[in-house]
Amino acid sequence: MGLISRLNIGSLELGDYLALGAIFSATDSVCTLQVLSQDETPFLYSLVFGEGVVNDATSVVLFNAIQNFDLGNFSSLKFLQFIGNFLYLFGASTFLGVASGLLSAYVIKKLYFGRHSTDREVAIMMLMAYLSYMLAELLDLSGILTVFFCGIVMSHYTWHNVTESSRVTTKHAFATLSFISETFLFLYVGMDALDIEKWKIVSETYSPMKSIALSSIILALVLVARAAFVFPLSYLSNLTKQTPGEKISIRQQVIIWWAGLMRGAVSIALAYNKFAKSGHTQLPSNAIMITSTIIIVLFSTIVFGLLTKPLIRLLIPARHLTREVSALSEPSSPKSVLEQLPGNGPETDLENAVSIRRPTSLRMLLASPTRSVHHYWRKFDNAFMRPVFGGRGFVPFVPGSPTESNVPLLAHGSEN
Repeated sequence: MGLISRLNIGSLELGDYLALGAIFSATDSVCTLQVLSQDETPFLYSLVFGEGVVNDATSVVLFNAIQNFDLGNFSSLKFLQFIGNFLYLFGASTFLGVASGLLSAYVIKKLYFGRHSTDREVAIMMLMAYLSYMLAELLDLSGILTVFFCGIVMSHYTWHNVTESSRVTTKHAFATLSFISETFLFLYVGMDALDIEKWKIVSETYSPMKSIALSSIILALVLVARAAFVFPLSYLSNLTKQTPGEKISIRQQVIIWWAGLMRGAVSIALAYNKFAKSGHTQLPSNAIMITSTIIIVLFSTIVFGLLTKPLIRLLIPARHLTREVSALSEPSSPKSVLEQLPGNGPETDLENAVSIRRPTSLRMLLASPTRSVHHYWRKFDNAFMRPVFGGRGFVPFVPGSPTESNVPLLAHGSEN
């Protein structure tokens, strides 16, 4: 507020500054994830990926909470209501996503109409994910957060309840849809950057130096704010680690800091949601905020994106490691897992497939104390959740069921 108010760009209220903070807290870690190797640096990859996907959803929920917050009568009670509204949006969206994912797993596992047909199984998975998003929007919740947790649950349960052809189809279908959607978003940002009307209003009202100064201030604050929590939180995390191998090194901290500097389509969408509702053609202050957002997105994507790969190769040299089956990701094809099984007998299940070969780094990563939260969750998951909703290794083979347990049965089923 202190820096931007000195530029005298217009009447911006406290809610506008809070919304601006939520807008530019949405990161875009796609470029960094494309360069990082999940097999060579699984711990760093998990940190960047986990923060990237949760960050966008959290920023949208925070933005919506700020939009519904009445700043005219600010008090301690109002602040507590704001915190409660944020927690309600986050918790309700998460619960709705988990419930939708469990419902899809139960439907495919128990009901007959979805079996024996790749088309039906793929359609049910896609439509249930879409249903979670539509329900969230209907209930004024966060659709992004809901569909994110629905995807996590479907990956853990539903995906293992369908036939092999459905697994391969869904994997490639969602990857293709993701690539097409991302391409359209970048095309939209590029075409919107050439919208002459906004730039004309900004050029007639403000000097070019004022526009450059506003974009530079916001970009500098993004750099400082990113470092202000990455390095202190990494330091606090390292204090809880026992061995040096479990700690986040300074080079890894720099990569985590760099991974969150790029801004993408979520920032553009939130900026339009905030500054274009009242009409950017009538308010020059709204127009300059939108143009500054576009400048920051384009600059961070092009400049920071181009420097990502050289920076990572400089800090973490490439290692000639053999690619192993990662326990943190799904195999490229279900058949590739089945081919690695030591025996193809009926008693062999898919749960053993991931534990055959693991890199030392993954074994260190997944090693947990006997009384950790992960340990108790695994006991509950194995005892109740997966027997009811299905999952890898917990769906018994029944003739005519959507789950196959070994290669001969797959071949036999295809012949029938």
